[in-house]
Amino acid sequence: MDLQLADKTALVTGASAGIGVGIARALAGEGVRLAITARRHDRLEELAREIEAAGGTRPAIIDCDFMRDDAPSVIASGALAALGQIDILINNAGGSRAFKLHTPEAQWTEALTLNFVRHRQLTDLLIDQMIARNWGRIINITGKSEPEGLNGAFCAKAAMHSWAKGLSREVGKHGITVNCIPPGRIHSEQILRNYAPEYRKWQAEHEIPMGRYGEPQDIADLVCFLASPRASYITGTLIPVDGGLRRYQF
Repeated sequence: MDLQLADKTALVTGASAGIGVGIARALAGEGVRLAITARRHDRLEELAREIEAAGGTRPAIIDCDFMRDDAPSVIASGALAALGQIDILINNAGGSRAFKLHTPEAQWTEALTLNFVRHRQLTDLLIDQMIARNWGRIINITGKSEPEGLNGAFCAKAAMHSWAKGLSREVGKHGITVNCIPPGRIHSEQILRNYAPEYRKWQAEHEIPMGRYGEPQDIADLVCFLASPRASYITGTLIPVDGGLRRYQF
């Protein structure tokens, strides 16, 4: 299937590891011209060289800490300067933030800022140029909706889901779709750091119907479809990619 993505442009946040790397590779493989951003310049440089060596266009690199107050403007202006326009925005940066019952306010602010506020601000800076062209794709890599306890990231991701649904209703008439993908257990630095091999094996066997943890490519394949013109009638959705881990029915 030709996804008709050749020569589209995309900005991928959190592109230095894991899911972000997988998404950038997949989009580049479809002929998309990229801007990639994260804190670790060396990782972004490595990814850029890999994409170029595979025959893709070298991505523009924007190394920026997403927590900086000016991060959205730095990233948006850098991406637009490099690519001319942004057709596809992949809001992927973030990370889990498990909290105890009484957690300092600063930690809540950090979790919500990293996992929701910065994405909303970045999208706000790029939405008008999508509206002007009557075409755009906003894809948010979010998180699960079944928290085992207090987690600042889960709360922020719930806000992302609500915001994305509302935004989709505002911009659909301009040919822009807005969708969310909550990953399940996807192999990444964070997963390997937080979960022992024994637990990962047990969970794959007992809680995941497909019997394995996912790979970044499992997320990237759906991202490429949702980013394409072929997905023009899919918006306001939340599509888990989790091997059946979640127990809710829709």
